[in-house]
Amino acid sequence: MKKHLIYLSFFALSITLFNCGIYSFTGASVPANVKTFQVNRFENTALLFEPGLDLQFQNALQDLIQNQTNLSLVTTNGDLLYEGEITDYRVSPTTATSDNRAAQNRLTISVKVRFFNKKKEEDDLEQSFSFFYDYDGSAMLTGSQKTTAHEEIFERLTQDIFNATLAKW
Repeated sequence: MKKHLIYLSFFALSITLFNCGIYSFTGASVPANVKTFQVNRFENTALLFEPGLDLQFQNALQDLIQNQTNLSLVTTNGDLLYEGEITDYRVSPTTATSDNRAAQNRLTISVKVRFFNKKKEEDDLEQSFSFFYDYDGSAMLTGSQKTTAHEEIFERLTQDIFNATLAKW
């Protein structure tokens, strides 16, 4: 009798998972007919231009999608297409000291994303995403400080984009 309950439970779980589509533990719900994705260059149109930022962002988005899905990266004719622009790269003071110096600065990066699902056009999306990194006002945004800032911002931006396009959060 116990063996039958195990089989029945496994069968019920299988039916539930298949009825919900392909689901991964990362939260992505990718239809079975979607096999490939493409990330076009995100042109940097920000007033404050940071060289190489476009390629860094493109690589970060590609890496996240590859790590959290079974989709194959292609350079043309992807089932899913990501493109857009880096619209803002800004450093601004967030708090001041008594002598009017910045006690803390904030780097903000904003991107506008256009997402196209060739297999299910009603999932297409155009949305802006933004995130920031705070650092000490006396520090310069160079070297490892800048690398850390970019990595943390890209991690959040790409996860937000992933959630909006594939996890539907």
